[in-house]
Amino acid sequence: MYHFKSGSLDPSNDYIAVRAGIVETLAKLNENLEVQPWLASKWEVKDPVTWSLTIRDGIQFQDGTPLDAAAVKASLERSMQASKPLGGALKIASMEASGQQLTIVTREPHPSFVSELVNPYTGIISTEAEKKAGTAAFNLAPVGTGPFRVKAFTPNVGVQLEKNAKYWDGAAKLDEVEWKFNEDGNVRSMALQAKEVDIATQLPAETVTAISKDAELRVESTSSLRVHFLLFNPARDAVKDVRVRRALDLLLNRESIVGDIMLGHATAANGPFNTRLPFGSKDPVRASDPEQAKKLLAEAGYVPGAGGKLEKDGKPLTLDLITYKGRPELPLIAQLLQSDAAKAGITLNIQTVENIDTYLRQNKDWDFATYSNLSAPRGDGGYFLSSSLVPGGSLNAGGISIDKLNPILARLQATSDPKQRSEITQEAVAVVREEVPHAYAVYPNLIVGMNKRVSDWKPGAEEYYILTNKMDVK
Repeated sequence: MYHFKSGSLDPSNDYIAVRAGIVETLAKLNENLEVQPWLASKWEVKDPVTWSLTIRDGIQFQDGTPLDAAAVKASLERSMQASKPLGGALKIASMEASGQQLTIVTREPHPSFVSELVNPYTGIISTEAEKKAGTAAFNLAPVGTGPFRVKAFTPNVGVQLEKNAKYWDGAAKLDEVEWKFNEDGNVRSMALQAKEVDIATQLPAETVTAISKDAELRVESTSSLRVHFLLFNPARDAVKDVRVRRALDLLLNRESIVGDIMLGHATAANGPFNTRLPFGSKDPVRASDPEQAKKLLAEAGYVPGAGGKLEKDGKPLTLDLITYKGRPELPLIAQLLQSDAAKAGITLNIQTVENIDTYLRQNKDWDFATYSNLSAPRGDGGYFLSSSLVPGGSLNAGGISIDKLNPILARLQATSDPKQRSEITQEAVAVVREEVPHAYAVYPNLIVGMNKRVSDWKPGAEEYYILTNKMDVK
């Protein structure tokens, strides 16, 4: 039972097709978060802008048609047309297909190009199958190369899968899988305890003890590459002021979030990247400091009004905070901040929405949101910084643009040496810490519950590859 709903299986707009083993990408991450070949068997850099990819031979789509360079080219073109942020990340100027060889020319030197091919949005599908089925029908049952094929899909409810008997890397051990969606963490926990599901993702921390006492169940709580944070909307008057953003950052009680909400299944964040990563910030975690927050708000022109509520030019400081239940701790973090902000004279109106990404992109009447992202899914900081803090980035729902940060990120994108990339990443993080486009709260553990009958499977820190051909049940 998975913690996010999906209304479509279109890989260019949703990760679920890769996570469910329907679709695969040209490159993938191994357990050490190193990029390795997948549908591509190898790649070569011909010159700073030219890449030659060899598409693995002998692979068929689930409808029996062969995978070749022309099919990959057509699929990538489709994905880039469907997702402008993806096109911006790949920076492809042209592609030429010949047999199993795909030659890609980028618009500029792009040292991290292959790591971009790990992105689930680049999942390879059969565009010929799409032409036959029609796009609307195809997005409900895409034809990929993975170990499982779609048997039935009910949007926002679940998907039934059956094994692809001709899977190129060996047929799956499981004949069928039922993948259910439910954004209520308590429902997922109860379903696991009732033995209605074998795996439940993103469990609420408070359910771990009870589940662990069941002899038939176990819980994996492991350090992840994810960060929970506040995402600000710079188009809104109040949070446009960096002093207001800094004040809210100082009102985040990270110690309480770790201890009281996450029950120890997280560590306090000092930036976007977990401190165990080589490019993580070396700065101390910001402690909650309501008095300093009040001083910053006073500098921004806010004064106490009736009942101690802050106001400016006669208008109260009232902010709209958006949250969602898919990650059960986020609404609790919002409530904690609401309480602490009220003590400082700030009114927070909390709104819980179904689909956070859709809401933030389609609406502009929000000041900030509780949010969560994989900040280093490829063992590198460039992806998160470029996608969340560069205009047009796939994760930049707030339209953030920081003048002093943009040239640093441009330098990062043009650098291939790992040590230099780490140094430039830390330089970028220092600017982010000063400008506070996000307020980073905690690095949550990946909490997954499973029945002990599940074998040959464990959750990966990258959170991309959930259903595999190797996993089984006893």
